[in-house]
Amino acid sequence: MAEPTGARPPETVHNRIAALRAERGISRRQLAEALDVHYQTVGYLERGESSPRLHLALRIAEYLEVPVEVIFSTRPFPRTES
Repeated sequence: MAEPTGARPPETVHNRIAALRAERGISRRQLAEALDVHYQTVGYLERGESSPRLHLALRIAEYLEVPVEVIFSTRPFPRTES
């Protein structure tokens, strides 16, 4: 079945939560506790299975002490070499 004319593709929010968390030595559970969310929520966000509401995105940025645009983007982030 063809998509209706003017239909938009699903919105994807790319993120660097896992990389920033790993740089700081923070576990998923620690981040979840700090944000008062379930640790599985952090996993869903990191894998791109879920996108955060604005308030949660801002709280993540505040906790990681970086601007929100360092963590989230509508475009894929460039890959970094390990």
